[in-house]
Amino acid sequence: MTETDSIAYDVVVLGAGPVGENVADRTRAAGLTTAVVESELVGGECSYWACMPSKALLRPVIARADARRVPGLRQSVQGSLDAPAVLAHRDHYTSHWQDDGQVGWLDGIGADLYRGHGRLAGARTVTVTGPDGTRHTLTARHAVAVCTGSRAQLPGLPGLADVRPWTSREATSAKAVPGRLIVVGGGVVATEMATAWQALGSRVTMLVRGKGLLSRMEPFAGELVAEALTEAGADVRTGTSVESVSRENGTVVAVTDGGDRIEADEILIATGRAPRTDDIGLDTVGLEPGSWLPVDDSLRVTGTDWLYAVGDVNHRALLTHQGKYQARIAGAAIAARASGASPLESDAWGAHAATADHAAVPQVVFTDPEAAAVGLSLAEAEQAGHRVRAVDVDLSSVAGAGLYADGYRGRARMVVDVEDEILRGVTFVGPGVGELIHSATIAVAGQVPVSRLWHAVPSYPTVSEVWLRLLEAYRDS
Repeated sequence: MTETDSIAYDVVVLGAGPVGENVADRTRAAGLTTAVVESELVGGECSYWACMPSKALLRPVIARADARRVPGLRQSVQGSLDAPAVLAHRDHYTSHWQDDGQVGWLDGIGADLYRGHGRLAGARTVTVTGPDGTRHTLTARHAVAVCTGSRAQLPGLPGLADVRPWTSREATSAKAVPGRLIVVGGGVVATEMATAWQALGSRVTMLVRGKGLLSRMEPFAGELVAEALTEAGADVRTGTSVESVSRENGTVVAVTDGGDRIEADEILIATGRAPRTDDIGLDTVGLEPGSWLPVDDSLRVTGTDWLYAVGDVNHRALLTHQGKYQARIAGAAIAARASGASPLESDAWGAHAATADHAAVPQVVFTDPEAAAVGLSLAEAEQAGHRVRAVDVDLSSVAGAGLYADGYRGRARMVVDVEDEILRGVTFVGPGVGELIHSATIAVAGQVPVSRLWHAVPSYPTVSEVWLRLLEAYRDS
C-alpha cells in the first residue's frame, strides 16, 4: 500500500451522492476548499439505483394508464408496453451507470474528488483507500460531512441469504422482466416497483405484514393504491408475514405465516433502510458504527463541533430532495462558522436551520394513482398535540379531474390547525397529483393562514381547483 502525505482542506465530504454534491457546492460557493470522497459512482443511489431509474420505469406505465382514461385515445393504447424500450429508456436516464457527467460537474465547481473507501481516523481526519491500494490522508480545517446515505435492510428470514433476493438496487436495474415477482413490503419502494413490474408483464404478489400499504401516509392513500394494484392484476395480501424463503431449481419459494407457498422467479425485499455508517470509522470519534447519526437543525452531529451528518444517515427524512435541502442548510452553516459569523440564523426557518424536516416534508409516490403528501397526517398532528380538523374532498368532484380522465378517482385531505388557522398537512391521491404537492408545500412551510388562501385563486378548469373545494368544506363544516 502506498501512502501520500496528509492533504489539508477546509471541508471533507464523505459520499458523492446528491447530498454530498450539494454540500460541496455550497461550501465551494463560499470559497472553502473541499474534497469529496466516493467509493462507488458519483451521483449516488438516487442517480443510478433509486429516483431516476425507478421514475424512468414508471413514466411509461403512468402515461399509458392516463391515456387509457381519455376518450378517443384509449383504443390506441390497449396493447402491452414495449418492455425492452422501457428498460432502454431507464438505462439512458442512469447514463448506463457511468458517472463521467457528474464527475465533470464536481470538477466544474472546483471540488477535488477522491475515489475509494473513506474512513474517519480521528477528529477532522479522513483516510481514503483507493481501488489500487493507494492511501490518502485528508484533514479538515473546519468540517467533515458524512453523506454516505442508506442501504436496503434485509430481515433475518431463514433461507434468504441463499435466495439472492432483489433489493431496491436490483429492482431498478434488472435487465429483464421476471415472469413472476414476489414483493415483500408495503412502503414506497414496494408499491412503486409492484406498479412498474406488473405493468411490464410480471405477475406480482405483494406480501405486506401490516394492515395496508403506505402506512406513513393517510390511510386512504394506501387503500386507493392497493385497490388500483389489485385491479391491474397484482395479488395484494395484507396482514401476511413471510416465514421462510428458498430457491428450488431457479424458482423462489416463499412460505407465509398462514402456510401458503408462493412461487416466483424473483423476490424483492423492500422492508426498510439502514444507514451506511458501519465501516466509516465512527468508532475513532466515539460513535457507534452502523448507527444513525443524531444532529441538530444545522445538521451538526450531537456532541461535536466539526462533524456533520447530512441526508439519510441522520434519519430525519429519507428522501433525496430533503437531503439536498439539508445539504444547502449544512453548507451554509459550515461556511458561516468558518467565517466566524455569529450568531447563526438558527431559529425556526432561519438560514441555518433545517426546520422543514419537522414541519413540511413533501413526498410523492409514483404509483397509479399517485399519492402525494406534505407535513403531518391527521394522526401525526393529533399525536403532536395540535388541535386540528381534517377536511376531505372527493377529487372527482373537481371539473379539472373529470377532464383529466374519465372515471377519475382520488381524494384530498387538508389538516387545519383550528387555533392558528394554518395548515399542518395536506394529502392528495389520484392521477397526476404529484404536480399539486408543491402548492401544498408552500402553504404548509409558509404557514399561510386559511384566510389568505381564500385569495389564492385556482385556475379553471384545473385539478388545482381542489384547493377551493377544500377551503369551502372547511368553511362550511
